[in-house]
Amino acid sequence: MTNDPQLQETDAATLTDLDIDLADQEQHESRWYVVVHNDNVTPFDYVLHILTSLFLLSDELAEHVAQTAHSEGQAVVVVRPRPEAERLVKVALSRARLDGYPLSFTIEPEH
Repeated sequence: MTNDPQLQETDAATLTDLDIDLADQEQHESRWYVVVHNDNVTPFDYVLHILTSLFLLSDELAEHVAQTAHSEGQAVVVVRPRPEAERLVKVALSRARLDGYPLSFTIEPEH
């Protein structure tokens, strides 16, 4: 670190420019809905477990998402960039199959 004020200003300007560039890039990256689908086999408590442990939803939000999926057939779980949404769905589907449940998740582009 330098004590030269002129160099510090240059460093600050460069960091600010970098922050703006990253924010613009994130803003233009498409976002995808991760959707959970209701089925007549998977127990409600298991759905809550997946929503809280894999998607890191609070107990209250997981309850709301699971209840919405149960009553409406599907519900949005989270909104993420496509690579992260795909990874989350892959992990959730794998976990559900390993545990013997047909719980289903898909991704859809944000409207």
